[in-house]
Amino acid sequence: MYTQPVHAEPSTEVLLEFIRQNPLGVLITGIPSSVHPFLQSTHIPFVLDVPDQHANSESPIKGSLRGHMARQNSQSKAMIDSLAVSGSQLEQEVMVLFTDPHHHYVTPKFYTETKPLTGKVAPTWNYSAVQVYGKATVYYDSSREETSRYLAQQLHDLSQHCERNIMGYTGEPGKEAPWTVDEAPEGFLNVLKKNIIGIQVSIDRIQGKYKMSQERVKGDREGVIEGFKQLQTDTADHIAQMVKERGAIKDQAKQ
Repeated sequence: MYTQPVHAEPSTEVLLEFIRQNPLGVLITGIPSSVHPFLQSTHIPFVLDVPDQHANSESPIKGSLRGHMARQNSQSKAMIDSLAVSGSQLEQEVMVLFTDPHHHYVTPKFYTETKPLTGKVAPTWNYSAVQVYGKATVYYDSSREETSRYLAQQLHDLSQHCERNIMGYTGEPGKEAPWTVDEAPEGFLNVLKKNIIGIQVSIDRIQGKYKMSQERVKGDREGVIEGFKQLQTDTADHIAQMVKERGAIKDQAKQ
């Protein structure tokens, strides 16, 4: 990931929390094949597994991302064809990209300090993203017990994360109870599991950035914040808040 130091997020825990809040990642693979495209990608919601002792730790992360995808997906077929047995690891490194759904074009008109002084301003785009790099283990043989166990656990954990943390269905007073996998007919689940494969990506490296106008002088950042507030949209309000927060972090680091 290319990033300027002012945009880079050094905290591993912040990056992991970003993934928890934005679990829909893009799995990217580059697998040599005579019948499938070399470079392929698929949007996949992931479950993040990280031991508690790695929170706020500078030691390497010993965690993983768990997901599943359609067996008929060309990317699935390329991975399966490259492996000798189910439950084995791809030779090539994979990448998973996570992005915040809130991103926005930034007009030079927002740079209220620099534009009137020099005119040396240009448009840009504000966004935030996290990239995970690692090796992928693929579970594709539906007749094997390890595949069945993996998929059952994956479907349960993913649905619970999304039901509770995204939908807010916690079952607490005043809250609806979460949907659970066991509410679906067993026969339906068995057919479903035969038509998907499991993928587990080790977290070997993780990088992230918040490109939120930190490189601009304070007057420009204030213009960006006010400019987005005037747009009066949810995304613009979110970006305005992020520019304010990230700018404060930059200013504090200078002290």
